[in-house]
Amino acid sequence: MITRRDYLKLLVASGVALGLKPSLLWAGQDGDLPLITRAIPSSGEELPAVGLGSSATFSSAAGGDDVDALREVLRELVANGGTVFDTAPSYGASEEVSGRIADEQGLTDKLFWATKVNVAGRNGGSADPEEARAQIEQSFQRLKKPVLDLIQVHNLGDVPTQFGILKELKGEERVRYIGVTTTFPRQYEELERIMQREPLDFIGVDYAIDNRTMEERIFPLARDRGIGVLVYAPFGRTRLWERVRGQEVPDWAAEFDAHTWGQFFLKFVLSHPDVTVATPATSRPHHMVDNMGAARGGLPDEEMRQRMIAHIEQL
Repeated sequence: MITRRDYLKLLVASGVALGLKPSLLWAGQDGDLPLITRAIPSSGEELPAVGLGSSATFSSAAGGDDVDALREVLRELVANGGTVFDTAPSYGASEEVSGRIADEQGLTDKLFWATKVNVAGRNGGSADPEEARAQIEQSFQRLKKPVLDLIQVHNLGDVPTQFGILKELKGEERVRYIGVTTTFPRQYEELERIMQREPLDFIGVDYAIDNRTMEERIFPLARDRGIGVLVYAPFGRTRLWERVRGQEVPDWAAEFDAHTWGQFFLKFVLSHPDVTVATPATSRPHHMVDNMGAARGGLPDEEMRQRMIAHIEQL
């Protein structure tokens, strides 16, 4: 079993790091491993189960001078079967830069664009409806799409006002899906209440092998209400990488086609039946290729999930 680092070195050494599908490396005589897709509960539309987020390192790169790597990241997302791209006006230059890059590369219509709105004040302050509408219109302009796939109220900012606007836009068929997001534990109870009363297509939440709070109440409620789930921070931001530093991926991970720690963590997330898409952020093309490798082949069953949890907890 090789580590994520060794796997990525192999890709680079082969001279095809920016074009090789992980499935081609691992599938052997079985041919291409199947792409894992999930249906959006409210429509049945199928999405590749791994996408791309644009916070963190992607946002840093978008705000810097070197955006060439981001061009390759978006290209690799699509080349390896991905479509879902998650961004937000609050992610620095991410929304503007990704919209421009996708337009330049002819990728705009190949992506499932998920962005956000939030102009609410701090400490639960109200949102100015006109300011919210202006932010949304800016997203349309930046992403160069007359109809956006998904807009969510970011961090539950004044949901009555901002989600009300999103419902209007969906009714006008300018937005296909609408939802809300939060990664703050203090907002989980409010998220439950909103899920129970609003016609959400999606929620966006944090979930990882060492952060399983969503399994207790939020995921079951999403299942009952027919709400799709976007997962943010499937690597615990940097937390999980620090935990496995210097450790080898266990040999038994190959049983569900995981060959790097990144694939190990992502396949755990995807193995939960209520997860629709995981959207880890990256600014490195070879990490994008590696992440998309998690959207190929098998997934761990419940017994294996428990084995994975136990393995990480003992590190």
